[in-house]
Amino acid sequence: MKTTKILIVDDELIMRESLAGWLERDGHSVKTASSGEEALQLFKQSRFDILLVDIKMEGMSGLELLSFVREMDTDTAIVMITAYGSITSAIEAMKKGAFDYLLKPFDPNELGVLIEKIIDNQAQAKENLYLKEQCKDRDRFESMIGQSRVMQEIFDLIQSVSETDSTILITGETGTGKGLAAKAIHTNSQRKDGPFVGVNCGAIPEHLMESELFGYQKGAFTDAKATKKGRLELADKGTLFLDEIGEISMRMQIDLLRVLEDHMFYRVGGVQAIEADFRVIAATNRNLEEAIKAGIFREDLYYRLNIISFKMPSLRERKEDIPLLADHFLHRFAQEMNKPITRITREAMDEMMLYEWPGNIRELENAIERSVVVAKTEKILPQDLPIFRPEYICVEPKTNSLKEIEKTHILGILQKNEWNIAKVSKILEIDRSTLYNKMKKYKIQKPS
Repeated sequence: MKTTKILIVDDELIMRESLAGWLERDGHSVKTASSGEEALQLFKQSRFDILLVDIKMEGMSGLELLSFVREMDTDTAIVMITAYGSITSAIEAMKKGAFDYLLKPFDPNELGVLIEKIIDNQAQAKENLYLKEQCKDRDRFESMIGQSRVMQEIFDLIQSVSETDSTILITGETGTGKGLAAKAIHTNSQRKDGPFVGVNCGAIPEHLMESELFGYQKGAFTDAKATKKGRLELADKGTLFLDEIGEISMRMQIDLLRVLEDHMFYRVGGVQAIEADFRVIAATNRNLEEAIKAGIFREDLYYRLNIISFKMPSLRERKEDIPLLADHFLHRFAQEMNKPITRITREAMDEMMLYEWPGNIRELENAIERSVVVAKTEKILPQDLPIFRPEYICVEPKTNSLKEIEKTHILGILQKNEWNIAKVSKILEIDRSTLYNKMKKYKIQKPS
């Protein structure tokens, strides 16, 4: 594990030695400086993770040192040390970029908690930066976001199938991003300069579906005041996206199958055949094989659509993407609503990591939007999230096996501490990732 490098800046020898002793006992690498000038020279020679700086010093003040350090490095966390009478200066320092301040006198436990909080925040910031860097080259995948293994496989698959002109069937639960995947395939294909025409088969009434798809001639029916092109015709030289294809009627399935075979069709009321060149991508949250057995979906249409197929993973299968997705939605909604919300607290993130998200990414997006609306501070708190918190029950091990005892112990500690991951990981003396892995191993889930 990387050692945290800390620089203590104080013109009082006893303060420097006390702080250094406490921090070194906690395993940190510590250097000291008796003035702002000396600290600045040390900082130029070597970067530090954390600076503890006395506000009032002879020569260069703590506030002046803060300004110089911030110009050179924006990642170093700076904590101001102040007496009660200098709280105003400490608040000013925080406005200029200090992480926090310590009020004299303070005890080792208070210092330890603050240092641990800083280390935790810096680790999360680095992780988010890494995830964002990983996704920089993913612009070609529209708004699809993810660094999980399963999403990397989806990105690679999209890149591969985009190079063909074959019909594609995308399956997956509601809210998993099937439409985004379809748009990404189009954007990466040779048809990218052509239109991307979407049809939500579940949202268009059956009696209107024919005219929506095929268009109609003027006078074909009472309200046909002018000739109108249908979606098939509009998709010429581009991509036709048939979303929720499992909801289409049996009658329309026959008509659609005929079109997919030769790309020829007639407008409603028309007598001239129209030919259109489009690539078809279909999507559904239904099990079409079960629908075929139930007699509500044509087998021949299924095989015509299922030339290439893949399934979009649920959010439960890619929970490691939740922080990146949540951060993306947070910044988008905060900007749209002009609210100064900059981050999600670790406790709120823990709540999101424990939740099962039956509505997938769409539910997460809605949850973040709601949180931005109701948030009263510059950060999202657990109580801002629209996540149901159930009552907890006590459990006893079913057997005396070591695995069952460990599982029961972990579950009991989680319930006793209201599923506070940070607190539980400290009690169990393991890091967060180890706790998450054990929860996954034992299939421990927060009740929903």
